[in-house]
Amino acid sequence: MKPVIALVGRPNVGKSTLFNRLTRSRAALVSDFPGLTRDRNYGTGRIGDRPYIVVDTGGLSEAADAVDQLMAAQAHKAVDEADAVLFLVDARDGLTAVDERIAARLRVSGKPLVLVVNKAEGLTPAMVTADFASLGIQDVHCTSSAHGEGVEDMIEEVLARFGPESPGEAESEDARGIQIAIVGRPNVGKSTLLNLMLGEERVLAFDQPGTTRDSIYVPFERDGQRYTLIDTAGVRRRGRVHEVIEKFSVIKTLQAIAEAHVVLLVLDAQQGVADQDVKLLGHIIESGKALLIAVNKWDGMSPEDRLTVKTALERKLSFINYASVHFISALHGSGVGNLFESITAAYHASNRKLSTPMLSRILERAVERHAPPLVRGRRIKLRYAHQGGHNPPLIVIHGTQTHAVPDSYRRYLEGVFRDALELEGTPVRSEFKTGANPYKDRPSPPTAQQRRRGRTGTRQTGKRARH
Repeated sequence: MKPVIALVGRPNVGKSTLFNRLTRSRAALVSDFPGLTRDRNYGTGRIGDRPYIVVDTGGLSEAADAVDQLMAAQAHKAVDEADAVLFLVDARDGLTAVDERIAARLRVSGKPLVLVVNKAEGLTPAMVTADFASLGIQDVHCTSSAHGEGVEDMIEEVLARFGPESPGEAESEDARGIQIAIVGRPNVGKSTLLNLMLGEERVLAFDQPGTTRDSIYVPFERDGQRYTLIDTAGVRRRGRVHEVIEKFSVIKTLQAIAEAHVVLLVLDAQQGVADQDVKLLGHIIESGKALLIAVNKWDGMSPEDRLTVKTALERKLSFINYASVHFISALHGSGVGNLFESITAAYHASNRKLSTPMLSRILERAVERHAPPLVRGRRIKLRYAHQGGHNPPLIVIHGTQTHAVPDSYRRYLEGVFRDALELEGTPVRSEFKTGANPYKDRPSPPTAQQRRRGRTGTRQTGKRARH
């Protein structure tokens, strides 16, 4: 499971800069879902093969009362969700009274605490850290978020606290069958749909060992196929399955998406596609997971309203044309049974093995139909393709000048592969590689003019020698 790291500190100590540095993107998922203030950002990052989730909290005010309120309402919640807390202070401002109050609150949380002395570029680390020794925090790092100094060493040391998954967990994952994450905004009917998919007599929910914010796995079997629902609605035990818990947790949703084979996004037909839905879709697409969309509360709508909703969905969701859309009523059960067929199809499509000859033939036909563009007067040549991974399918395409393949042509090829292979419900990703030039390190052959000069010089030398 991805460790969760919270960033806490006063305003202007560099939290957002560090957040962007750790997520390697200024376009990281920003959560403005109901119940969460707009200045709490959530994003994912990776150092080597170690992924993690970062939570950026709002700056804590200078006023003592405001600090207490914000810690209770916002930063305290982020700390509760976190596996480790990065407490940022400003090396140039030195220790302040607000820093001391924040440190006191963080120590009470009992979470692993790292003091990040930021904006330390050009300063002597020993002198900088001495000013904050009174806080009593043993794990201290001097960094410059703006320049990246010390950031990678710091995050590597933090992540070293969390060991890799044990073999037992990996084995139990196979026994769970197809893992499905049901995600969506509050009040769209996730819990009702979950209960309907499970059935009262077959509900089995159990907490995974670990921290309190672990995902909840709900295993069940249908028509001989094992499934596991990764719950984001707060189901805890069998007796509470019927409660409609609509408290939305961004952390749980990000974790559920990361652990799922297939993501089932639930939309409200009567509310349409909201901004939160689009942002959540962006994270699902970035994760590369197979995707289904269930438009709930379809019953009771007039034909005119249904047509309006379908038209709006086609317009707003055109960028995910690989995902099948189901119109359902979780309350009455209409259309829900068809979800399982699409879930299974999407799972198998995302894990399908693809042969090199078949992929190369599809590539050849695609190039014949629409050739790659010219680069400095030379045509990009794409020679063959093979599978480089699955979930989602990764197709590696070899050729020359592949670094110059434009994004539009990449999307064209991915669409061709998906259609030709009939990959339902899963995105297709591509990777281009340019083959090594076997003559790269050899001297260039002589030109025709050089060869003529060489022959002429030889004859002249011979004549002079005879005289």
